[in-house]
Amino acid sequence: MEKIQSRAERGRVADAPSGHWVYRLLPRAAWPYAQLARWDRPIGWQLLLWPCLWSLAMAASAGAKPGAPLWSVMPSPFYVLLFVIGAIAMRGAGCTYNDLVDQRIDEAVERTRSRPLPSGQVSRRQAWMFLGAQALAGLVVLMQFNSFTILLGLASLAVVAVYPFAKRFTDWPQLFLGLAFSWGALMGWAATFGNLTLAPLLLYFGSILWVIGYDTIYAHQDKEDDAIVGVRSTARLFAENTSYWLIALYAGALLFFAVAFGLAAVPMPALAGLVAAGAHMARQIRTLDIDDPDQCLALFKSNTVVGALIFLGLLGGGAWATLSPYF
Repeated sequence: MEKIQSRAERGRVADAPSGHWVYRLLPRAAWPYAQLARWDRPIGWQLLLWPCLWSLAMAASAGAKPGAPLWSVMPSPFYVLLFVIGAIAMRGAGCTYNDLVDQRIDEAVERTRSRPLPSGQVSRRQAWMFLGAQALAGLVVLMQFNSFTILLGLASLAVVAVYPFAKRFTDWPQLFLGLAFSWGALMGWAATFGNLTLAPLLLYFGSILWVIGYDTIYAHQDKEDDAIVGVRSTARLFAENTSYWLIALYAGALLFFAVAFGLAAVPMPALAGLVAAGAHMARQIRTLDIDDPDQCLALFKSNTVVGALIFLGLLGGGAWATLSPYF
């Protein structure tokens, strides 16, 4: 129990306002809202953003022709900006909603007692109002896309609404997170073409497996406290077999990505990004110590590198196709 307490204490301190630049910019009265939205933890919106950018880049480079203008195979900068703003707004809204649903659990877990709701820094009414403001910002972003993409984005709210409750009725809450966090893999393609084909669907399925993998690593930080309060997770389910599950999940994700690229007729060099991402995933599995919370957090955060490698591979593939006649 002493070992568990020391981990929890480290987490509790990490959950409190720190010297992050966000807190230096904001007045002290706004700090609880920054905590609710996790503005001091950009890894969340980054991981939400990457599937959006993959989908945009895959759509842009689909069927790239040699000699085509370089700009024609690059994602729209305006769409990239919209997805960045949307990812920040909706990730913040999701975290706020999650804290509202989980307030009782957060009060019982040492790591989360310092959060704004269980510590009484904000009321539930104030949190709901802040949630509404963030959701409104996300809606303004969504309205900039075509009607098909707007409807598709609204459909994601059903999954988002269920996710915080998943850990109460299934050992697979990470699956529900994957369904929600991977939705962008559909959105970028839909924003470009106004429809969906098998390619973005496979990209979505691959992203779900990737999310289950990295969030399982994250969940190993809290497995002792989760067991005490009855919260279920794939970390508890997989336990000592986590590495084997990660091999299957990450390999499945890469396979789905590769087939999606092939169906979208993405230029072959884009696969280099998948190879690099696969090497990074293999390193995660090889070095993982499920009993070291600090390392689990670091490996979880490193998945933004995986996202970047896949995105850069898609950009490079499109650029190579258009510039190849000049080599």
